[in-house]
Amino acid sequence: MKIKSLIYMFIGLSLAFTAQSQDAASDDIKSRIQPLGKVHVAGAKAETASAGPRSGTQVYNKACIACHSVGVLGAPKPNDAAAWAPRISQGFDTMWQHAIKGYNAMPPRGTCGDCTDDEIKAAIEHMIEGI
Repeated sequence: MKIKSLIYMFIGLSLAFTAQSQDAASDDIKSRIQPLGKVHVAGAKAETASAGPRSGTQVYNKACIACHSVGVLGAPKPNDAAAWAPRISQGFDTMWQHAIKGYNAMPPRGTCGDCTDDEIKAAIEHMIEGI
């Protein structure tokens, strides 16, 4: 009877030690992959959480402008009917899904990782407004 008790105690201690070792290893890994520092751009304002959905203009000015303002890697410029025509002909939902999931050189959500689907939609509408 005592042998069974000793075996169960040994198994329990082994499991506890293993779990403790895994927690320590996990904490060790987390500490090793922490960023070394932060980048601060002089004059840049820290972003705050928005009180609601951003407009298409706000999203464009925050994220889309980097590529779409100058046509980086073929990104269509705002209100350029000739550049947008082939995209528009595929339908708005296709353009929207390409913007959300990424397409060709455009990464998913462009450079706006915190944009909602509706905010991406508003940014597209902003860029094709008047076409």
